[in-house]
Amino acid sequence: MEKLRGKIIVTGISKGLGFETTKKLLDCGWDVIGISRTYNDEFWDYPGFKWLKYDLSDSQQIEGFLKENIGNKQKIYGFVNNAALAYDDIITNMKVEKLENMYKINVFSPISITKFCLRNMLFHKTKGSIIHISSISVHTGYNGLSMYASTKGAIEAFSKNTAREWGRIGIRSNCIVAGFMETEMSGTLSDEQRDRIYKRTSLKKYWYCSSCA
Repeated sequence: MEKLRGKIIVTGISKGLGFETTKKLLDCGWDVIGISRTYNDEFWDYPGFKWLKYDLSDSQQIEGFLKENIGNKQKIYGFVNNAALAYDDIITNMKVEKLENMYKINVFSPISITKFCLRNMLFHKTKGSIIHISSISVHTGYNGLSMYASTKGAIEAFSKNTAREWGRIGIRSNCIVAGFMETEMSGTLSDEQRDRIYKRTSLKKYWYCSSCA
C-alpha cells in the first residue's frame, strides 16, 4: 500500500499572508493544498503544492467539494484558516447582503473546512493542528470594523471550544492575532488611518523586520 503523505490545507493562498504562509510551509518541506479563487504562478516550482479553485462565499457546497477533491485518501495534518473578507463600514450603514457574504467567507466556510479536517484527522488518528488567523479588532475597537470584528470574534470562540472538544486526543485549535500588515486588505486605508494604527502600538511607528522577510 502506498504510504500517505501529510498535507496542510491553507485558504487564501494567492497573495498576502496566505501566500507567505504557504511558501514558508513548502520551503520547510510540507505538502500544501491551497484553496483560493485565483492562482499564484510562483507555486509551480513546488511539487508538494496542489491548488484547488474555490470561492468560499459558497459555504453550502464547500464540504462536498473537499470530500470530492481530497477525501480521506490524503492525510491532513493541519489547516490554516487565512482567507477573509473585510466589509468595512459603520454599523448604521450595514447592508445585510454584504454582512451575510462576509460571514459565509469568514465563519461558515472555515467551520465546514474544520469539520472536514477533524473527520480526516480522526480517520487517520492524526494529532493535527488547526490555526485560525484572527484580528486585533476583536480585542481593540476600531471605527468601521464592528461587523468584521464580529466574524473574527465568532471564529475565536469557535476555536476555543474546538480545542476543548478535541485537545484531549491531540488535535489542537488556536487563533493567531497578527499585528498590522501591508496587505491588499489594508491597502484601502489612508495614510492618516495607518498613522493612527501605528500610534496604538508600543513603538508608535511602522516597524519592518528585515530578518523576518
